[in-house]
Amino acid sequence: MHRIPDLTLANPRADRVKQVRALSGRPARSRHGQFLVEGPQGVREAVRHASQDVRDVYLTEAAAARYDEILAAALDAGMRVHVGTPEVLDAMSSDAQGVLAVVRARSWPLPDALGTLATSRREAGRPLLVAVLATVRDPGNAGTVIRAADAAGADLVVLAGESVDVHNPKVVRSTAGSLFHLPVVTGPTLAETVAAVREAGCTVLAADGAGDLDLDELGDVAGPAADRAAGVPDLAASTAWVFGNEAWGLPAADRALADAVVRVPIRGRAESLNLATAATVCLYASGRAQR
Repeated sequence: MHRIPDLTLANPRADRVKQVRALSGRPARSRHGQFLVEGPQGVREAVRHASQDVRDVYLTEAAAARYDEILAAALDAGMRVHVGTPEVLDAMSSDAQGVLAVVRARSWPLPDALGTLATSRREAGRPLLVAVLATVRDPGNAGTVIRAADAAGADLVVLAGESVDVHNPKVVRSTAGSLFHLPVVTGPTLAETVAAVREAGCTVLAADGAGDLDLDELGDVAGPAADRAAGVPDLAASTAWVFGNEAWGLPAADRALADAVVRVPIRGRAESLNLATAATVCLYASGRAQR
């Protein structure tokens, strides 16, 4: 067990505390190029998988003792570790659970991310799997889709158009650390994103309840040797899924950008699936077919 550093932060009204708390707002995040990671799971994954971007780690004495693996990894990596009172950590973030990190915001230009991924997957003989969120505004939904994409084995997530800020604290918490496992690109329009993923060799599938194609039926005919009708996409090939806004889905103009529109079958009497659930089903269908 590593020795817990001495208590250094005891004043919840100190300037440092105010500066950290300000990162919960977008203006401070944009100004400083940093964001908050709150709670042990998110901080653990940031320390493990994005150590070069972690600026500071804050813990209470109790959290430092309970999460010794976080403390050990942070100290071994030479990170700046600060111990504060529970009042200080709570003043920094009411969602910190005694553990908080300030992390440098990393920018992933879409062409660079896709170019690197396409080359590595081609060399490994693996197809690409990309999740595209089109004007998704709810932070919980966005974070959950990033987490689901990570779990399904996706290579990249793109938040296109006027989607929520990926460094919004609720987005970061909802990813449960998956934000640090795969590249997440923000900023391009949906049209730019579709053009880029298609250039990288992906078939573009729009998920929509009014789709002409049934996801289960596509799963039944996935694979290069399957007997598919002409024009029916292969889920086992490189694929980019496009998911629309929580309230209005994908407008007709956005659906028209895709190679095909696919619906998730509703077997029971539910009116529909929410965005995060539908995205999870689609990504896992592709993940299974690709393997």
